[in-house]
Amino acid sequence: MRTSNAKEGPADPGGRDDGRHRPLVESIFDYAIYRLDASGRVASWNPGARRFLGYEALEAIGKRYSTFFPREARAVGLPRQALQTAASQGRYEAEGWRIRSDGRQFWAHAVINPIRDAAGAVAGFVEVARDLTENRQSQEALRQSEERFRLLVQSVADYAIYMLDPEGRITNWNLGGERLKGYAPDEIVGQHFSKFYTEEDRAAGLPAHGLEIAAREGRFEKEGLRVRKDGSRFWANVVIDAIRDRDGKLIGFAKVTRDITERKEAERRLAEAREALFQSQKLEAIGRLTGGVAHDFNNLLTVVVGSLELLEKRLPADPKAARLLRNAVEGAQRGVALTQRMLAFARKQELDPRPVDVPSLVRGMADLMQRSLGAAMTVELRFPPTLPPAVVDSNQLELALLNLLTNARDATPAGGPVTVTAREERLATGADGLAAGRYVCLSVIDCGSGMDPATLERASEPFFTTKGVGKGTGLGLSMVHGLAQQSNGALILKSVLGKGTTAEIWLPVGEPLAALASPIDFAERKMPMGKTILAVDDDHLVLMNTVAMLEEIGHRALSASSGREALELLQQNPDVELMLTDVVMPQMTGIELVRQARAERPALKVLLATGYAELLTEEGQRLPRVTKPFRLADLARAIDGALAAGPS
Repeated sequence: MRTSNAKEGPADPGGRDDGRHRPLVESIFDYAIYRLDASGRVASWNPGARRFLGYEALEAIGKRYSTFFPREARAVGLPRQALQTAASQGRYEAEGWRIRSDGRQFWAHAVINPIRDAAGAVAGFVEVARDLTENRQSQEALRQSEERFRLLVQSVADYAIYMLDPEGRITNWNLGGERLKGYAPDEIVGQHFSKFYTEEDRAAGLPAHGLEIAAREGRFEKEGLRVRKDGSRFWANVVIDAIRDRDGKLIGFAKVTRDITERKEAERRLAEAREALFQSQKLEAIGRLTGGVAHDFNNLLTVVVGSLELLEKRLPADPKAARLLRNAVEGAQRGVALTQRMLAFARKQELDPRPVDVPSLVRGMADLMQRSLGAAMTVELRFPPTLPPAVVDSNQLELALLNLLTNARDATPAGGPVTVTAREERLATGADGLAAGRYVCLSVIDCGSGMDPATLERASEPFFTTKGVGKGTGLGLSMVHGLAQQSNGALILKSVLGKGTTAEIWLPVGEPLAALASPIDFAERKMPMGKTILAVDDDHLVLMNTVAMLEEIGHRALSASSGREALELLQQNPDVELMLTDVVMPQMTGIELVRQARAERPALKVLLATGYAELLTEEGQRLPRVTKPFRLADLARAIDGALAAGPS
């Protein structure tokens, strides 16, 4: 085998080697340039070859060309094919893996040219190779990055991410698009993206408008309704970005769609909650005003009722005067019922639930109900022969019944019958907010306009009304609902649009009326006479009247117009056995007064006088109390109970 020294350069095309190119080749480090003999062995080696392949010239000269190829390439005969191609076609060019002397691989770009002798026969080959490993790695990294990005976009399920051509036709489709809009890729690619818009939006030109803004400004974003494959609609947030090439030419759009239906629903619920809060605050404000007025009026009625009753005992037997006095007492009692209803509306009046004979109560209201309904309406009362009593505040039940009848009248402008009926129901299991047990169901049935399901669902909400401005406050049914719930019952509404409404008040059954203790007759009552009682109230009229009533029923009464004055009197009068105090007082409330008084005198008996039950704390709820305005018999009965009770 002929070999050449390391200084030998490549031969010229005619097979002559006059060394003219040797200095040039020897100075090149960025390219591996070496000559092979006709059998494929290395005949020359330059510094660039030494740099890339790692062999010194003496090591490389004589090695087979295949030494520089990986095993896989040698196994398929790639080195031989490269030389054969160069010999037959005059040139071979390719990229592929090569092996360094230390076994490491690098990616090379190689060009092989044949060397021919004077007769044209192949005398050898020249290979020029360049290391493209960094290029290869960059390209591979870019390819992998693009592939990962493609996989990422394709795998996103919560967003529809796809491309549009400049005219708006869909060019690709991801998993999120399929999930959100229901189309498989082969169903939607090539279609115009306006397919996802509602007919109204397409008619208004919104798809083209979005592309126009994105093309002009680079980006378009909007929220709106979109249409799925099955025709259903959903709220979407849409972003369209323009895509341009390096020269700035528009080549398409990137479109991202997100389903925001849940967010929109949450916003709707929040708006409804804010509206409900506003209405609740409005109701609370009205309640505070109503409660304040009713509380002050209650104090006045306490004076009027008490004074009339005392006056009735002192007037001489004059039938005319007695009749006038009785009218005055009856008028005052109506005022008492009115204030109780006002306080109940304001949620500041403690209900007085007692067993009530519902048929008797309704029959007693027959004239009032007919006057409330007017001549065009008729009231039909239908009750079973026997019905157990219902436990409820009778005054509030009357008001609730009038509210239901008013609604029935307004729902039947042409007039017609309204039926009031009652029945007993037994629930084995709880339903509609009711516990298992026995109930009296009082129903008001009309044949009026009725309600659709949406209206029926909101009918009991405060301030919700379908009546015109000035024709309804929207408080009637909410008051009935509140009464039923506070009575451990429920209001159940049943209605069909155009066919009428049935309103049912379910109330728990009470003990038979015959088993109830009969009211105490004040005239026959044996009173514990001679007790010393301290009366406390910041209203001097109420205080004076209370003292007079205490003296009338045989007690010695002391009076104080404030909590501080009451504490001083208790210290000065150790014989005080009971303190009767108002609850709502400035500077020191009745509850605070009781707390301080009992700190000094733990055995002191107390009695609260109030019509403002909401202000009673848990501590106050445990104390004996009498509701303003009270009559002599009420006061006497309450004092008896307070004296008999032990300290809380």
